[in-house]
Amino acid sequence: MEFRIERSALTEAVSWAARVLPVRSPVPVLGGLLLDTEAADGGGRLRISGLDYEASARVDVEAEVLRPGKVLVMGRRLLDICKVLPEGPVECAVEGSRFTVSGDGARFGLSVLPLDDYPALPPLPRVRGAVDAELFAAAVADVAVAAGRDDTLPVLTGIRLGLDGDTMTLAATDRYRFAVRTLPWKATSAGESADVIVSARRLTEIARSLSRSGLVSVALDAGSAGFEHAGRRTTVRLLEGRLPRHEKLFAMEDPAVAVVDRARLTEAVKRVSVVADGDSPVQMTFSRADASVTLRAGYEDDVASQRLPADLAGAEELTVAFNPGYLADALASFAAPSLRLLLLGAGQRAMITDAAGPEETVTAGAGTGGAGTGTHRHLLMSVKPQLA
Repeated sequence: MEFRIERSALTEAVSWAARVLPVRSPVPVLGGLLLDTEAADGGGRLRISGLDYEASARVDVEAEVLRPGKVLVMGRRLLDICKVLPEGPVECAVEGSRFTVSGDGARFGLSVLPLDDYPALPPLPRVRGAVDAELFAAAVADVAVAAGRDDTLPVLTGIRLGLDGDTMTLAATDRYRFAVRTLPWKATSAGESADVIVSARRLTEIARSLSRSGLVSVALDAGSAGFEHAGRRTTVRLLEGRLPRHEKLFAMEDPAVAVVDRARLTEAVKRVSVVADGDSPVQMTFSRADASVTLRAGYEDDVASQRLPADLAGAEELTVAFNPGYLADALASFAAPSLRLLLLGAGQRAMITDAAGPEETVTAGAGTGGAGTGTHRHLLMSVKPQLA
């Protein structure tokens, strides 16, 4: 094997494929990246593949192939080398039992791993349709903040990926909060549907790495999900189980509705949380008469407060309180200029949405949830206010 390629193209491809490699593995070859070259008129193709027991990645890039072939080398070591190579063209070749990488006077050698011991890359599941790459990445990021971090409950560390006609639904919950985002997508056939759970960490990495312009192909079968875009293909094993359905939780009968500037509220929460020890709450008191919300946090002499403009409908005054970290995460997942907060009262559910207009509020039993057609909804549990 021998090929030439630009250092930047090689580094980007190796970096993308290496992200699925296990940090530690009892099987040494799983720490390897498979480099496979194919000659063609006017150039050639370099394919780099990596996998572990949970995920796989494959990327194709153009390269000048002088001698086609395959080689398996330690992936993270190759990535370290790529990062320090001089800019410009790089020459790579297999010389006996060594893989050499050289460019602009710098030269590195890597030992070759046994190809016969390397497992076959899993195939891409059946393609179900395609979704806009940037929109998909933003939606995954929006809901991932609500996913659990406790590996003893694996299903709660996942994101629900639901397909129904021309709508994709992403949802995540750690039992204390619940985020849902819907977005359009293009199904390959009418009546396409699915309901699976994908690791939030893996899906976030995948979506972010594919967040270029264009469409991402979405593939699913009974055990895995696959995504493909611009010469990059990745698969990930599905998590077992199901997340709770959000429809009934999101149905809120006769809530008070507050409208607040998102950026100002986000800064205020960050500011008053400085005195919130541990998980002590941030209290929010909405006043219809004053058209304001007052945020408070802290105890005794160590306190902070800030007042902001806010419109309130459905109540004259209402006080709720939230875990400051959960509230900050929720607010940071929105980009709309203003947010609606649907409030039932202290110790009860509260929903944040970027949907416009209180007329979209739907009562319980209507079946579509309290935020109507809003594409992004984040449910939080209000805790008991502890400030006078």
